[in-house]
This record gives sequence, structure tokens and C-alpha cells, in this order.
Amino acid sequence: MTSSDTTADATTVARPRSRSRGIVLLVLASLCFGSSGVLGKPAMLSGLTPEQVATARISIAAVVLLLGVGLTRPALLRVRRGQWRLLLGYGLLGVAGVQLFYFLAAARVPVGIAILLEFTSPVLVALWVRFVRRVRLPWPMWTGIGLALLGLALVARVHEGLVLDVLGLLAGIAAALCSAAYFLIGEQGVASHHPLSMVTWGMVIAAVAVCLIAPPWTMPSSTLLSSAEFGPWRPPVWLLLVTVAVLSTVFAYLAGITALRHLPASTASVLALLEPLVATSMAWALLGEALVWVQILGAFVLLGGALLVQLTAPAAQGGPTGPVEPLPGEAPSEDRVFRRSRKERQGEP
Repeated sequence: MTSSDTTADATTVARPRSRSRGIVLLVLASLCFGSSGVLGKPAMLSGLTPEQVATARISIAAVVLLLGVGLTRPALLRVRRGQWRLLLGYGLLGVAGVQLFYFLAAARVPVGIAILLEFTSPVLVALWVRFVRRVRLPWPMWTGIGLALLGLALVARVHEGLVLDVLGLLAGIAAALCSAAYFLIGEQGVASHHPLSMVTWGMVIAAVAVCLIAPPWTMPSSTLLSSAEFGPWRPPVWLLLVTVAVLSTVFAYLAGITALRHLPASTASVLALLEPLVATSMAWALLGEALVWVQILGAFVLLGGALLVQLTAPAAQGGPTGPVEPLPGEAPSEDRVFRRSRKERQGEP
């Protein structure tokens, strides 16, 4: 280890933070994440299955990330034998499971509702922490859990006999379960993995999994070359798939990684609420998917409850600190890794 390496490591730790830059980047990340359902649904309406759309999104993103990291920071791709189990769980549940079930939900219910269902994951994490880890939760968290469940019931219009498609509702809940698993797995992963390494390998593992479910070569070329109805535009289906992979996945994750190095978790939690609002607004403007007033009320109640859960979480909980569609890692955890690594090199305890 040379002195220049130590200096570079110290520079990494002492990277200056800019709140305004972090806010701009996290808003961009939320906008990009929120656009994924709106970009993917026209492809499904044109003839592709949700599994095929998820395969295209994850596979293209995996190739871009693997090439980018391999060319610029190849050391991040090194994985010790004992780390593969965690990465497999992260990739299969936190990446493949979330995106696959989200697209399955978006194919059967409005995009805005699909992402709202996914946004119940902080509640699931809180319940896991209470009943599995046996951590006592403060009463505001229980209030938030109750509000989120009430909002979910309003969104699903349970009082009218469950108006939503049952399979779409179940797929949305499955996406929330996988998202909760992502946060719980990621809580352990960021202690020993660089966030960019985790998201790259997670995306590669997820790509292998979804390709087994829906091999890319089974996508009909006639559908890929056909035009999709996307608001006033008629782009080819393949362009929508590339856009959802690059804009809504690669760029969104990278913007989120950088943003979380500048912002505290509480600020990120608030700004993360832009994602379902963006998805709902874009689906209304471009796909003509409007929610009735009861569902809009339920959306605000659900998001308010999820936010209350996040902001009042005890320190022992860990879990969600940003957008529910996963942003890899937390800045404080990553800083701890850098500080620990530097101390070890310098012989400090």
C-alpha cells in the first residue's frame, strides 16, 4: 500500500458533501425510477409478457453496469467465496423479485397502484424487526403501520368488495415482500460490499435468473420492431425497453448512489415519496390511467404512514432509508466501511 493509495482513500472518506447536489440527484433518481412502469406497460400492451419486459430491463442494465464497472473500477468486481450467498439473495429477491413482480402487477392494475403496493415494504420491514428481531417499536411507528394498511385498503377499494384485480394485487404485495427482503439483506451487505459492487453483481445474478424464466431469444422480433402507444408518440417497442433499462435502472441507481453520499436518511425518505407520485402522474398523462378520489386519498394515507414508519424507525432497525425501488447502500454505512478499511491499513484498532 503506497502513501498515494492512503491519501486517495482518505480523500474518498472526506469527500465533500453538497446538500443541493444530493437533492437534485435524488429527485432525478426518483423521476427515473418512477418512469419504469410507464415505459414498460406500453411494451406489455404491444404483446410482450411482464417476464419478457423484466428480462430486457435487467439484462441490458446488467451488461451496461458490468462493462462500466469492469472498465473503470475492476477491483469492485472481486468477490470472496463467503460473500456469494448474500449476493445471491440480493440479486434473486432484491433485484429480480422486485422488478418481476412489479411488472406483473403493473400489467394487471394501474401503474400508480402497482408502485403504491410496493411502497408498503417499510411496514413489512418494521413488522419483521418487531416480531423476528424482537426490537420494541415506538408508538409513532405503530401509527404509521396502521395508516399504511388503511391507505392500502382504500387504494384496493376493499369497502367496495376489492375492485382491484386479485392477481395484480398479490403481485404488488409480492413486490413489497421482495423489496423488504432487499433492505434486510442490504443492511448486512453494505458492511462488507461497496454499493456499486453490490448493485452490479445483483443485477448480473438477477439477469441470469430472469433469462431462465423468459429467455431473450423468445421475444418475437415483430413485436420488438412494432410501434407502441406512448401518449402522443409511437416509439418502437425495443426503444422503450432500452430506455427503461438505461434511464430507469442504470442512471437511476447511479444517481441514487451519489445522492445518498450527500443526504441524510431522513431527507432521502421524504424525497423518495416523489417516485409513486411521478409514476401515477405519468401514467395518467401518457397512459390515461386515472385513479378515483378514494384511491388518491388512500395513496396519500399510505405514503404518509410509510414515511412515518421510516422517520421513527429505531436505530436498531436499519432497513429502508430511501426509495423503495432499491437504491444500493447508505452513505453512513459506506463511510463506515471506508473508515474501517483505513484504520486497518494504519494499524489502528
